[in-house]
Amino acid sequence: MKSRFYALAVLLAAGTLSFAQNPGAAPGARATTPGAAAPATSIASATQGMKKYEGFFNFYYDEKTGKVLLEVDKLDKDFLYFASLSEGVGNGGPERGQASSALAKFIKVGPKVLLVEPVTNYRAITQNADEQKAVDNAFAKSVIWGFAPVAVEGEKLLIDLTPFIIRDSQNIAARLGVRRVSGPVSVAQPSGGGGTYRLDESRSVVYLENTKNFPKNTEFEAMVTFIGGSPNVNRFGGGGSSLAPDPSAVTINMHQSFVELPDGNYKPRRFDPRSAFGMFSYMDFSAPMTEPITKRFIRRHRLEKKNPGSAPSEAVEPIVYYIDRGAPEPVKAALIEGGAYWNEAFEAAGYKNAFQVKELPAGADPMDIRYNVVNWINRTGAPRGFSSGASYIDPRTGEIIKGVVTLGSDRHRQDYLIAEGLLQPYEDGKKTTNAMQELALARVRQLSAHEIGHTLGFNHNFAASPKDRGSVMDYPFPRFSLKADGTVDVSDSYAKGIGAWDKRAVMWGYTEFPKAADEEAGLEKIMQETLKQGFLYIPDIGGNAHPTSHQWDDGANPIDQMTNIMKVRRKVLDNFSEKAIQKGEPMATIEEVLVPIYLLHRYQVEAVAKSVGGLYFTHAVKNDGQVTTRMVEPKEQWRALESLLSTITPEALALPEALISKIPPRPSGYPASLETFTGHTGPTFDPIAAAETAAGTTISYLLNPERAARLIEYNARDPKQPGLMPVIDKLLEKTWKSSPVDGYKGELQTLVNNLSLKYLLMLAADPQAPENVRGEALLKVGELSEWLKGQLVAAAPKQKANMLFALSRIDEFGKNPVKFEPGSVLDMPPGAPIMGHIDFMGCSQTHSADHISE
Repeated sequence: MKSRFYALAVLLAAGTLSFAQNPGAAPGARATTPGAAAPATSIASATQGMKKYEGFFNFYYDEKTGKVLLEVDKLDKDFLYFASLSEGVGNGGPERGQASSALAKFIKVGPKVLLVEPVTNYRAITQNADEQKAVDNAFAKSVIWGFAPVAVEGEKLLIDLTPFIIRDSQNIAARLGVRRVSGPVSVAQPSGGGGTYRLDESRSVVYLENTKNFPKNTEFEAMVTFIGGSPNVNRFGGGGSSLAPDPSAVTINMHQSFVELPDGNYKPRRFDPRSAFGMFSYMDFSAPMTEPITKRFIRRHRLEKKNPGSAPSEAVEPIVYYIDRGAPEPVKAALIEGGAYWNEAFEAAGYKNAFQVKELPAGADPMDIRYNVVNWINRTGAPRGFSSGASYIDPRTGEIIKGVVTLGSDRHRQDYLIAEGLLQPYEDGKKTTNAMQELALARVRQLSAHEIGHTLGFNHNFAASPKDRGSVMDYPFPRFSLKADGTVDVSDSYAKGIGAWDKRAVMWGYTEFPKAADEEAGLEKIMQETLKQGFLYIPDIGGNAHPTSHQWDDGANPIDQMTNIMKVRRKVLDNFSEKAIQKGEPMATIEEVLVPIYLLHRYQVEAVAKSVGGLYFTHAVKNDGQVTTRMVEPKEQWRALESLLSTITPEALALPEALISKIPPRPSGYPASLETFTGHTGPTFDPIAAAETAAGTTISYLLNPERAARLIEYNARDPKQPGLMPVIDKLLEKTWKSSPVDGYKGELQTLVNNLSLKYLLMLAADPQAPENVRGEALLKVGELSEWLKGQLVAAAPKQKANMLFALSRIDEFGKNPVKFEPGSVLDMPPGAPIMGHIDFMGCSQTHSADHISE
């Protein structure tokens, strides 16, 4: 609701609203001036000459003034209110399809008509009116807008809806900037003083083309212009021209909908933490003390069989998703094919052709509430490759009303880039195969299924990959292997079809039980069979602790998979050349293709690190037979540690001299970007800085404060567990205490030594780390200091320089650990945008457009 109140503040400051003239006005109410004309007694007379649009709420459009007058004939009757973007700012800003939703109703209070958002998170599910009133009176509602009637005709009221339509309903001004500045107008002030934006009514208008009426939904759209900003700097760190053709005027379209509530025939299904469904909940203050006050249900579409009790049966109304007509071929075909994977899961749940994916019909409005849509979003700049899946839900029940997927248009290009690096196919005089395109399209199919899965109600399952890539709701890493001739095979890069876990999840959430059946018993039977088959569900909560819950991993065992990835990576790097770029491309662009190959193991590092101080756990419920928690076996933890340390050796970090010599400084027209490494050597390619990003990531995962705390705790509970100090000893043995080498690899060794000390000092000084962790880290710092002092006399000049620098850092740390600044470590180029996505899942009341994204 903050965004809506903020929109009112914008209008108030701009003069669209004025409480000063009417101090008693409700928040959001239009100003009334002394001597204002009384409302007309006839809607016909007030709308004479206007075009009438009949539908859920009849409205009238005045071509002369551009006004929209709404006929309110449903006072005190709830409906759904959606606000969304039909056009986006892009470039990392608000994008098409982003939305919010709420329950709303019109009420009349004195001379005013108010659009009110009632509370739905807090209820009293009872027939006792006094109990219901007690809850209603206990929590604040929200007045979204206020109107003075233009005409009153019996039970019907006519209001001017134009200011409500032409407003910042999505809080764009604040999202273009960073903080608010008060004054004559309400504006957004970005950090760094890049400029301000405010809504300009003179350049904003009702957009009639998408202002429509249907029997169950009334749609309004406005073309809204924000002015101000800076002519040279946009909000996202680039030139202003990338924000809009004229960055001082940013124009987008915003959409708002009034939608009829679904009928009362939807039957909610209880939430189960083992099911993978997102939760919808509310508090029922009338619940007896023998029951939980919080009621939990799953979010899902309504699906009913034409022939109850028959399997398979067609659906009364199938779930249909429509693909954006603007998606290019062959991507569009891949989106349709991948999205249709879900029909396999619904067949497993006893339905026939109940899930369908089609191209959006020509002339159909994707904003129409009747269409589940997959939007294809073109964007430039950061963030790259993000996608999302959103669901508009009924805030009373959790029923999904409409699914909206937002897919970033560059997703296939990022996977194509990875394929170029793995295959290096561009040899003079030879025609390239379609292997790269097939890899990219296979990912598009999986991505379509993944994001649609979110709009069907499903969370991620990051523990699905060990069981033969069991879910499209995991984040998949491309599968590849070395052929006998040393080339890379990517033919099985991504899974085809729906996952076995997804079938079980749909069976649990969408199976229709006969009326006489015990639904609870039926659901538990499905769940027990799922557990019996060995499926595990761990969503994002797996964090950095669960050994099999990872993003972007593959294989049954993360340590074994690390061995495979490092083998392929080394082979590809040793042969990396200009064959990775197309004819006519500058040689410097080799770096863009090199980045994802050099960092090919980045996600597997995180996966393997989770075994060190890791904990297997399940979302077990009482008496379901699952093992609740189990520490990782010590032998596996030591194996994981060796695997991690193998990624920071000079041999693992080194690039061939032949490759380094082929990467010149960036030419004109091809500046460094998110796709390239940063460095310390000015315009030249810096292979040691590239190694810093890789090695720093491994060591930071290993010396993570939470992992360190678990290592100490688990060792205290079980002496066979490794403990923190032995892990640090092993790290120092493989870095500082390993045999010194010379040359380029010697500089890589120096780099890793310094990184190990830097992260160890950071751990010892971290105020957020528990004191036992800081104490053990401090002990190891002291021991290292004594060892270094003992080695100085016999050390070669290069090693002596490294040791003296380390001792100076330790000495500086010892003077004041709290204020010690260890220095920054170069970050890897963004990883998740190459393969990743952002996820949202909203709340169940005010903003019940739930988002989960990749």
